[in-house]
Amino acid sequence: MTARGAAGRCPPTTWLKPLLLLVCLLASGSITEEVSERCSHMIGNGHLQLLQELIDSQMETSCQIAYEFVDQEQLKDPVCYLKKAFLLVQDIMEDTMRFKDNTRNAIVIVKLQELSLRLKSCFTKDYDEQDKACVRTFYETPLQLLEKIKNVFNETKNLLKKDWNVFSKNCNNSFAKCSSQGHERQQEGPSDPQLRGFTFHLLVPSITLLLLAVGGLLFYRWRRRSHREPQTADSPMEKPEGSPLTQDEDRQVELPV
Repeated sequence: MTARGAAGRCPPTTWLKPLLLLVCLLASGSITEEVSERCSHMIGNGHLQLLQELIDSQMETSCQIAYEFVDQEQLKDPVCYLKKAFLLVQDIMEDTMRFKDNTRNAIVIVKLQELSLRLKSCFTKDYDEQDKACVRTFYETPLQLLEKIKNVFNETKNLLKKDWNVFSKNCNNSFAKCSSQGHERQQEGPSDPQLRGFTFHLLVPSITLLLLAVGGLLFYRWRRRSHREPQTADSPMEKPEGSPLTQDEDRQVELPV
């Protein structure tokens, strides 16, 4: 077989490359549109209602829990704040927000965790998840923590509706600006909430004992003073010898009956 015949039998490939390119463009466009639609409507009002149910079911208490979260005073960019807060919310739901199995609150947490996993595709990763920049330890009540988490989901929902690709922003520069400040502020806070509680429980009895001791001393001095005053009042007043009263009494004794 001649080279010409062989070449004539080969399938033409000049038209395949543009066709493949067109197919790839159409596929990528449909994928992009699908991701855009999914991210824009992934967080619904029903998810926010679930969070509100968690808030309403909490008991009002002054007891505080310790958790790590974004310091909004350092990280003022709203997009970068939510990018950082998103991963921290996942950790909080996994480690801090624990409820009894098969209860309503436990089921709500599972649904929110599933939502967070789906939302990952809407966020670009531009920093180490373990990085503590712009993060500090908060000491707040469970109610305050849940309200903060609901605010994160609500703000994320609003931004995704405006621009599904908003969280592709590179925030490395913003994180770098507050990296040192975040570490310093974290060290300024109490190191351990259990240590704070131990100090409180040790300080209160000490102050109580001190007040009892001072009160006992004051009571003792008052009782001692009150005992002295009646004795002074009851003791007869000494009469001087040779006084007119004494002479009259002697004179009366000497008179015959």
